[in-house]
Amino acid sequence: MSSPAPVPSLRPDERSDLLSLLAAAARPLADVVADFLARFPRERRLRVGATLCFLLEDKKMLHPTGRLIAFAILHQSYSSQPANPYVSLLLNAACDETSDKSERAFVQLLLTSTSGNNNNEVLKQSAVDYTNGSVSASQVLLPREQLEKQYCDNNVQSQISSFRDATVRCAIPDPDVPQSCANSSESGISPPGSKPKSASDDRVSVLTGLLQGKSSGRLGPQWIRPTPPRLPVLDGELQWLNPDNNHELLWDYSMCADTSRGAAIRDLIARALKGPLAPAQQEQVIIELAKDSKLVYHSGMTPQKLPDLVEHNPLIAVEVLSKLMNSPDIAGYFDVLVHMEMSLHSMEVVNRLTQAVELPTTFVHEYISNCIQSCQNIKDKYMQNRLVRLVCVFLQSLIRNKIINDFKTFSSRYRHFALNFHG
Repeated sequence: MSSPAPVPSLRPDERSDLLSLLAAAARPLADVVADFLARFPRERRLRVGATLCFLLEDKKMLHPTGRLIAFAILHQSYSSQPANPYVSLLLNAACDETSDKSERAFVQLLLTSTSGNNNNEVLKQSAVDYTNGSVSASQVLLPREQLEKQYCDNNVQSQISSFRDATVRCAIPDPDVPQSCANSSESGISPPGSKPKSASDDRVSVLTGLLQGKSSGRLGPQWIRPTPPRLPVLDGELQWLNPDNNHELLWDYSMCADTSRGAAIRDLIARALKGPLAPAQQEQVIIELAKDSKLVYHSGMTPQKLPDLVEHNPLIAVEVLSKLMNSPDIAGYFDVLVHMEMSLHSMEVVNRLTQAVELPTTFVHEYISNCIQSCQNIKDKYMQNRLVRLVCVFLQSLIRNKIINDFKTFSSRYRHFALNFHG
């Protein structure tokens, strides 16, 4: 259980409006309440109500007329609601024998004026009219039991926490200031040579300072919260582990490394995509990749660029693909190679790759099927015969180099291809 929270603070304009309303002693209470309801929207009234409760706790805080206005605002703020959270405070004020009879009589009038007409009659008077005693002189004060019975029948619950008795106010009244001075409107103490200040001016400045600071709450004790005991670990229950984390720093040795060779490879690969390289340039690429195979990952090569490299520089394509065999993107390169347009250079690249590295069997079969399909789709007889001869030479090379091991499975399709284009 935490100590009671401080009174919610008001904005500067709200503090000014509230204090001006509490000082309107000569205005009819109905006008003051209507002005309050117009200035403060419903969602802000609970904050204002908490501030008024703080000001009403000590009789020296407000002038007697200001106290009556505060009671009227608290009562009327929730007059249209089924329950008023400040009924308990109003009941205590109505039965407080240490208060003036005029104050008790006024609060009892508020509590007993449940109908609309009676309410309007009570609020027609001003706070000054009630403090003069003319209205309350003839009123008979009701006992507390009768008032409580009336509001208990209406199912009105007290909103004050039971822990409030264990708290003390943060703002303590000065015992040297008698109640008579607190209720007076005479001039207060002013510095020599300055304009005399009234007691009401001193009161407003003190209240403004209290409401601006954090002294408008209550100070409560720190409630002890013992640490709950740990439950025993049962057999078969998972136990929480706190492993030792000995993290070690790992130095990146590639930082600040010389990237000039990578730049040279990138430049040569970019040229190879646009046209054939000179023999010296091809040899430079092959030598650089042989020295450091990881340069291929910094060459700017992508699967989409592979067809251009194959057509212009098949030898370079073979070197690049052989160095990319461990790359996670190698499947993308194989897919592009299978579906690109069949040519002498593409078959040369695949043939050399089969001799340089171990290619997936699925890729080899898919590439051969694509070559056969390409031969069947060509309408030009001359070009068709030329491609057929290239495919046959390519297949013979694969068989001779034992790239195609399951020839019995593949022989029927190869025989059908050879018979279709025989002669």
